[in-house]
Amino acid sequence: IKNTKINFIGFRKVTYFLSILLVLNGLFSVWKVATGRANMGLDFTGGTSLQLQFSKDITVEHLRNVMSDAGFKSANIQQVAPASANTFLIRVGSQELKTEEASSGITDLIRKETGDQGIKVLEQNDIGGTVSQQLKSKAFQAVFWACIGILVYIWIRFKFKFAVVATLATAHDVLAVLGFMVILNKEIDLLMITALLTVAGYSLTDTVVVFDRIRENMRNILKNTFEEIVNKAINDVLARTLMTSITTLLVAVSLFVFGGNVLHTFSLAIIMGVCVGTYSSDLLAAPLIVDWENWEKKNKALNK
Repeated sequence: IKNTKINFIGFRKVTYFLSILLVLNGLFSVWKVATGRANMGLDFTGGTSLQLQFSKDITVEHLRNVMSDAGFKSANIQQVAPASANTFLIRVGSQELKTEEASSGITDLIRKETGDQGIKVLEQNDIGGTVSQQLKSKAFQAVFWACIGILVYIWIRFKFKFAVVATLATAHDVLAVLGFMVILNKEIDLLMITALLTVAGYSLTDTVVVFDRIRENMRNILKNTFEEIVNKAINDVLARTLMTSITTLLVAVSLFVFGGNVLHTFSLAIIMGVCVGTYSSDLLAAPLIVDWENWEKKNKALNK
């Protein structure tokens, strides 16, 4: 891809409208997560997670009926690939657990109800309510301090307005991905927080590359308007941006297809994050810099 002359800044009214929708949906998702109305994982709600391997053939529907009849109507049950392994992941939230119940009690109940005494426990985790609240608090703190760190880093390396715009673009990407995950009713757990922080890092890197070329063009191109300088900067790094995004997507899609049940949601979040991060660097962060620069020039002209 050489000598492209795409007017990225010219699309800013459309992209601003789209980004406002993404941010509003993201903020609504944050509220749902904070109030526990989203599909929260055991990391944040407390409960029991079991991975069981059955010696007899059993279907997900049969296992769901067994758990529902036993009083665990909201139990999350997933079959772990391959199906021939007869392995299932069972999650039961703390709201359905009695104080004396634990992983072993649920396993014994399943053995009794299914008549399969050869069930093997491959993995089990019990998370208490106090721990889950601490994990939720730490997760929000991690995302918040990551954004603050981005603000300080870009402020030192570039200018204050670049720092603010980069932080806004990064927060936009995190909110957009979280919004998509909540809409799709994906489980919000610590692995999802890891994915969101990964998206923040990717988004920042892509934005810094564009900003670096803008700064370089500002030094070397004096005749063009600021909007033309920014457009040229985006076109200059377009090949690099697309190649980086495509190669990253190849890895993320491979994890999504072949990574198994555990990495499915994580890799989906990364895929969405790469797409949104690429979009925001060229079609949100750069136009915001242009509009900020134009606003400063108007203010200076009015004050003279």
